[in-house]
Amino acid sequence: MFENAGGPVSKRDRTRARIREVALRSLREQGYDGTTMRGIAAAAGLSVGNAYYHFPTKDHLVQELYVEVQHQHVALAEPALEGVDDLTDRVGVVVRTGLSNLSAWHTIAPQFLTTAIAPDSPNNPFSAESAPARDAVLGLFDGAVSGARTRLPDDLQADLPRALWTAYLLVTLFWVYDTSPGQRRTERLVDAALGILRFALPMLRVPPFRRSVTRIVGIVAGRDA
Repeated sequence: MFENAGGPVSKRDRTRARIREVALRSLREQGYDGTTMRGIAAAAGLSVGNAYYHFPTKDHLVQELYVEVQHQHVALAEPALEGVDDLTDRVGVVVRTGLSNLSAWHTIAPQFLTTAIAPDSPNNPFSAESAPARDAVLGLFDGAVSGARTRLPDDLQADLPRALWTAYLLVTLFWVYDTSPGQRRTERLVDAALGILRFALPMLRVPPFRRSVTRIVGIVAGRDA
């Protein structure tokens, strides 16, 4: 995440890092709506034009936040996956550590949803701009699937991580609107969904069921089926 780590840092890189630091603090404390490029520039001791030179829009700084949050997710999930070889349990680790990592953001999360929901927004999770953050979580789901003792048909094995990531987005959307204490309803939803996954895995031995699941997962993953 940090440029020129371990080597000489240019003035440009120092300025960019300062803007990023101020912006991330503002996004954490004031949310998306309360964060402005003018406010970031003032707090960083820079002109507004200088701030825009390094980050053309506020959404570019939101992407920096997304990457940081997903790297934190990876740091939580990878140690928790060690020694776990059941596929359902491994998926549960990825989902639960992700939601736990987001817990501090619940109050202001709806503000970020407004910028992420539009199909043409750079902060849409499916956008090209969101690739670094998306790839971090996709890597977790890929590791959860490939590291399990359960062996799946090749096409299902390849498509399942992206389908799981898409399902995780839906769970996260539910979490954003969950006003139950400690988002307990979301926890119950995750438990129930993992129960369905655990039940469905042995059913993959039945050819018609396997074909249907493989087709659905392939469609969700974006593969023509």
